[in-house]
Amino acid sequence: QLQLVESGGGLVQPGGSLRLSCTASGDTLEYYAIGWFRQAPGKGREGVACLDSDKDTTFYTNVAEGRFTISRDNAENTIYLQMNNLKPEDTAVYYCAADRKRFRLCVFANLVIGGQGTLVTVSS
Repeated sequence: QLQLVESGGGLVQPGGSLRLSCTASGDTLEYYAIGWFRQAPGKGREGVACLDSDKDTTFYTNVAEGRFTISRDNAENTIYLQMNNLKPEDTAVYYCAADRKRFRLCVFANLVIGGQGTLVTVSS
């Protein structure tokens, strides 16, 4: 079973960029569909981006709005979320998640959050 640890959050000004990382242990990350969720203060959790296991097809929800990019480094067993042109409404705890089973297309409902999340604060 995969264990996931997020990092890379912090305080950034509006219009700035951050790259979040999620390092996996316990299994080979490339076998799994993976994704990112976020939860803003006082709001529910929402999907942000998703990446299939073998075809590397990506899917973004409207919160990404072409500003975010999900990627995977198989050698490092790590996934990333590059976030550009950040806005105050992007302030949230960001979580990475992986599918329960190997070799499936990415569906948010199948993803299991594995870490404690990393806090992103966008403020001037």
